[in-house]
Amino acid sequence: MSTFHREDTEFTADDGTVLRGWLYLPDSPGPHPAVSLAHGYAGTRHHGLEPFAEAFAADGLVVLLHDHRGFGASDGEPRQDVDPWTQIADWRRALSYLEAHPAVDAGRIGLWGTSYAGGHALVLGATDPRLRAVVAQVPTISGTEQTRRRVRPEDLAVFRAGLLDDERDRAAGKAPARRAIVSADPAVPASYRAPDAVAFYLQDVPEGVWSNEVTVRSTLAATSYEPGVYVPHVSPVPLLMVVATADTVTLTDTALAAYGRALEPKRLVTIAGGHFAPYREHFPTASAAARAWFAEHLSPEERP
Repeated sequence: MSTFHREDTEFTADDGTVLRGWLYLPDSPGPHPAVSLAHGYAGTRHHGLEPFAEAFAADGLVVLLHDHRGFGASDGEPRQDVDPWTQIADWRRALSYLEAHPAVDAGRIGLWGTSYAGGHALVLGATDPRLRAVVAQVPTISGTEQTRRRVRPEDLAVFRAGLLDDERDRAAGKAPARRAIVSADPAVPASYRAPDAVAFYLQDVPEGVWSNEVTVRSTLAATSYEPGVYVPHVSPVPLLMVVATADTVTLTDTALAAYGRALEPKRLVTIAGGHFAPYREHFPTASAAARAWFAEHLSPEERP
């Protein structure tokens, strides 16, 4: 096990937005392989990602873990707004930051994304040739299918009408409408209601870094986000998918079907439980799978 230290860091997106996060640096001389991490839908780096970053850093990797724009310590307006394609563009800039860092071997950079960012990891794995290994944990595969499963058919027209009402209001100059991310109260409009989702999002995080709300337009973007179409194009970059066997958020069956479409080299690790199990009760299994994947594919002999 390698010793390491953590520093606050920041980098700038194309439009000048400053993104902030943590940089974990090995205490031994470099250059070292590196991995970039990002959090899922409407969360922050404080939502279950720090243990993964520490596990990878203990293996001698430089680790960059950042907050998406509009969340946590990163700049960006409106706050608590999720645009998948903007997040992907920002994450590509994070890779450029790592690539240029003197402690990093630019030929050995990997990517780890979870949930919504697991979908981003598939997109970047297919489109950024700098990557040497990708891990997609409980990844979003199809926003269309997730919407179909979550919204009852009899409620779908009203659901879509609400999204379009917000679009029209914003076109008229109004601020984006907001809704709760989680709520156990059926009278409160929210993205998630399951007890495990409520517990995950409402876990203790530092005061002031997160609020239980998200823009309604984030939901509109999520309904049409289809990162699964990129899965066959990740190859020849090695792809590890970590799938929960009872996932009703990003959907177990769609993830398994996507894995079937992926080309070699690939590996599937399944974890018993729901969407949030890899962060908590099955963290040892999920983290060990990712650590082994990075050890295998970010070794010096994997360099082109």
